[in-house]
Amino acid sequence: MSAFKDPFSDGIKLGSCSCGKHASQAAHDAAQARAADLPIEANEEALNRRTLESAIMRAVFPDDGERRRFLRAVGRSTALAALSSFFPLGALEAMAQEKGPLEKKDLKIGFIPITCASPLLMADPLGFYKAQGLNVQVVKTAGWALIRDKVLNREYDASHMLAPMPIAMSMGIGSNPMPLNVATIQNTNGQAITLHVKHKDKRDPKQWKGFKFAVPFEYSMHNFLLRYYVAEHGLDPDKDIQIRVVPPPEMVANLRAGNLDGYLGPDPFNQRAVFDEVGFIHILSKEIWDGHPCCSFGVPADFVKQNPNTFAALYRAILTAAKMARDPKNRPIMAEVLSPPSYLNQPKTVLEQVLTGKFADGLGSVQNVPTRADFDPFPWYSMAVWILSQMKRWGYIKGDVNYKEIAERVYLLTDARKRMAEIDMPAPKEGYAKFKVMGKEFDPMKAEAYVNSFALKRS
Repeated sequence: MSAFKDPFSDGIKLGSCSCGKHASQAAHDAAQARAADLPIEANEEALNRRTLESAIMRAVFPDDGERRRFLRAVGRSTALAALSSFFPLGALEAMAQEKGPLEKKDLKIGFIPITCASPLLMADPLGFYKAQGLNVQVVKTAGWALIRDKVLNREYDASHMLAPMPIAMSMGIGSNPMPLNVATIQNTNGQAITLHVKHKDKRDPKQWKGFKFAVPFEYSMHNFLLRYYVAEHGLDPDKDIQIRVVPPPEMVANLRAGNLDGYLGPDPFNQRAVFDEVGFIHILSKEIWDGHPCCSFGVPADFVKQNPNTFAALYRAILTAAKMARDPKNRPIMAEVLSPPSYLNQPKTVLEQVLTGKFADGLGSVQNVPTRADFDPFPWYSMAVWILSQMKRWGYIKGDVNYKEIAERVYLLTDARKRMAEIDMPAPKEGYAKFKVMGKEFDPMKAEAYVNSFALKRS
């Protein structure tokens, strides 16, 4: 397909190259640019814009017939105005122009097919990586342990990670040590506790003794939030319930098979259990800690140092997608873009319910919680300190912990402020904020006292 074709013309066809007259796609594109309406020698800036517009139109209208019918119905000007209202075309062009020479253009990024990965996934079909001059291959991966190992083995340049993973890996906990940086938080909220439909009469956690629960990984917010939640209801997570590690795409099948009583899992698999009528949503994770991080974008620290311009370009592409994802009006488009098998491979209806927050809960009600999932990218140091406090509480780390030093070594908060300012995303001035988890205040300056305040702990 030619990236230079005018996507706002219903007279052309967007699809794979079909002329068969050129030795390569590059030669085809060059010939098209020379012969058509956009001479490549005369207007490189216009060509870049055309490439970006074409990528976005293909993402919004994967069926070219739908794109043509839309253009015939509303006209070119209205279509361009509508697209510009959804996508920051001007900002993307400006960022592309200021980029420095890229040290590495071909990158592999791992991901697990869950909605937490939305920003790094959307940047692919919407052309945000290409706008930065990057050739990014997003690689669907079977589970978090495999993600960790592929990063350690340098098979991935960067990856979607659970928020505690870069901290644990940097400290050499659960694996060989590898210094990692968190460039952005991928999402906040967006998880839930889902129970099997046979437990609709067991809404009090005190009734859960003997239950088998799943979480996606030991070093996950899911594990720490589930432990926190049941402990606050008087259950010992190591004695009164079983917690197993199950890859997210296998959670619904295990619930259906009766291997699990429930899970604190990522979406869309909470909503998918409701859709398949095998589970119901007990509570959303935002009811435990509103604004909690879930997944992050992790990059090996030496990659950042060796490839500063590539890292900056990657950062800009993902932040641009995060900015789009934060706007509620874009959520239906996100569901469309993320639904195909190469990304989340889920029914659009399921994704829309997760992303818009208007969803069936499996208990006979339709809830309207617009903040069910959010995509605030700012990597607060205080988030890292809370994660460390729970790793200390449950015995994953022993002895004295320098909370502040670890948080500030792993989380690239200063870089986040700089890159967010470039795309007009407001960033907080402070890095340590107090917040509440199930009504109990967490002061990141008093992490050790917080750990010691719990009657139930392993440290």
